[in-house]
Amino acid sequence: MFNRLKNHSRIARLIVLTPVAFLGGCADRPFWLFHPHGPVAGAEFHYLIADVIVLSAILLPVTALLIWVLRRYRAAARAPHDPRWTHSTRLEIVVWGIPLLTVGVLAYLSYQGVFAVNPYGPRVLARAAAPERAAAQVSAEPGAGLEVDVITTDWQWLFVYPSLHIASANELVVPTHVPIHFRLTSATVTNDFFIPQLVGQIYVMPGMRTEQSMIADRPGAYHGIDAEFSGPGFSWMDFKVRALPRAKFEAWVRRAEHSNRRLSFRTFARFARPTVNLAGTITRFSKVQPGLFAHVVAQAKAGKAYPTPYAFTEDMHEAKFLRHAD
Repeated sequence: MFNRLKNHSRIARLIVLTPVAFLGGCADRPFWLFHPHGPVAGAEFHYLIADVIVLSAILLPVTALLIWVLRRYRAAARAPHDPRWTHSTRLEIVVWGIPLLTVGVLAYLSYQGVFAVNPYGPRVLARAAAPERAAAQVSAEPGAGLEVDVITTDWQWLFVYPSLHIASANELVVPTHVPIHFRLTSATVTNDFFIPQLVGQIYVMPGMRTEQSMIADRPGAYHGIDAEFSGPGFSWMDFKVRALPRAKFEAWVRRAEHSNRRLSFRTFARFARPTVNLAGTITRFSKVQPGLFAHVVAQAKAGKAYPTPYAFTEDMHEAKFLRHAD
């Protein structure tokens, strides 16, 4: 008898702890997905938790009732049975009323959430008027702040700061407490821009322009990823994100302005050749040619391809794959 209870206790602990095991994929820092550091990611997390609570309010009682019914009306229980029963108004109210109420609540949350994090003008940015932003005289209205053009290739990220005439490959650096407005396009195939702790994912498509906006509430290093499979170099197609105080960001801009690398339409064509960034190389460019973003969009519409001088093999660690786009 004692051994049977002991086995049941082990099974119960296993059932309880099994869902926690799936959280092991939340990256190198434990549960970093559950620690948003910006108003957009914070709003998305808020509505996610709200949805889980609403659905749990349905799922848990229904599961408990199902277990109770199976136990109460099993053959061995000899529960009373009335073959003449056909209708119950109270039961109809419960069966139809609760789902209708649930759908109504979820519809309201969805309506509020869609506009709160709308990539083309998230309401949460307009409400995120922290004292630091006011002191910096930075408007939180959509469209104000810092403009960043995001261009994806096979398999790298290029971040262009058109107002500053600089660019950075595989590293996004932004000032804290400043609205960041992204324009995104791809030079090759569809990718998916995603910084879990700062902003939700959005498609990056060739020949098209999408937009996204965010604010980083605190300095720190974050992880950006491509959430859309895009070929052999997909596993290495991530990028570093650094949110810096205004003074440190301005210092970073000055360093980028002194880079001896220039980015023109011609050099971009070399940069965009398929490159698996195994070494996590970060490159900064100065004197970016104006109109690069529009040029990439136009080239994609015209069917521009960026062939590589090397034929890919199964050995992706060969030196020729590390960096041949310079």
